[in-house]
Amino acid sequence: MLFSKRLIYWYLQNKRDLPWRKTSNPYYIWISEIILQQTRVDQGLEYYKKFIITFPTIYDLAKANEETVLKLWQGLGYYSRARNLLFSAKHIVTQLNGKFPNTHKDLLKLKGVGDYTASAIASICFNEPTAVVDGNVYRVLARYFGIKTPINSTKGIKDFKQLAQELIDIKKPATFNQAIMEFGALQCKPKNPDCINCPLNTSCVALQKKLVKTLPIKDKKIAIKKRYFNYLVILSLKKQIALKQRKQNDIWKGLYEFPLIETLKEIDLKHLLKTDDYNQIINHNEVVISLYNTNSIVHKLSHQHIYCKFWILYTKQEIANSIPLSSLDKHPVPILIQNFIEKNPHILSSLNSDN
Repeated sequence: MLFSKRLIYWYLQNKRDLPWRKTSNPYYIWISEIILQQTRVDQGLEYYKKFIITFPTIYDLAKANEETVLKLWQGLGYYSRARNLLFSAKHIVTQLNGKFPNTHKDLLKLKGVGDYTASAIASICFNEPTAVVDGNVYRVLARYFGIKTPINSTKGIKDFKQLAQELIDIKKPATFNQAIMEFGALQCKPKNPDCINCPLNTSCVALQKKLVKTLPIKDKKIAIKKRYFNYLVILSLKKQIALKQRKQNDIWKGLYEFPLIETLKEIDLKHLLKTDDYNQIINHNEVVISLYNTNSIVHKLSHQHIYCKFWILYTKQEIANSIPLSSLDKHPVPILIQNFIEKNPHILSSLNSDN
């Protein structure tokens, strides 16, 4: 089909020089695809390089502990991806004798691998003609063919996959899949696509009918949940700091954080001191407390907005769940906390004297 041939020709002329395009090793492709599931290429590239250097083979990854993997992943978000990588690496090494699944069907059995990732690995590594459908592909197909079916509807997911499967070049599935994704990323961008220089502009329905800004269509977004976090940065004169691992099935599972008091709305010092959680965390006697940020720091996740305040506490008491201040940077923490640590070395270094 002319559509497929033009895409592939464009790709061969315009593709970016990326390390995972120089290999068909399924381990490397798997790592890259998991990183890029929810991450831009420019952000994910350095993480990919660090990951491959640290864990050059699936056996190296399978031997790692979760904290090491999460620390390496720190800042990428969607940390379940990292936990699933580790789980699947151990499964492949122990249950599959280190042999990577080589079909779309078997790849789907890996934890954290859905249709898109399985299709990408199967086509790139094993030449299986199974089409990828990600955000870029949805956008290209919706605009070119003028499809108004919502891409996040049951019908949309089914129809777009079927269309992509019909279009794939069965002799060059890896090239076609990478071409259509790259085309969506560089040419048919979400905003301000370069329609004038587009090789498909003479037959693009969206361009002809002035629907470029309208397509693709999504059903209504899920309501954003607001959460109010109060972090207690508890520091002792013995150069200890309170830090606790998140173990509940919630955001940032497995990462470390300062003692947290979550409230239904923003609170002031008076209300903080009255909470049961505060009095369970620390004895208020001989504690100097101050609010770091008057205005909440807003941290936006896909379906949640975190409104965060940091409270600085100095105490002579023994601190529960404490670690040496010097080892703080060895623990994986949410980017919200990492940013606080990096921006405020003066707060932590204020304990360098015994005064």
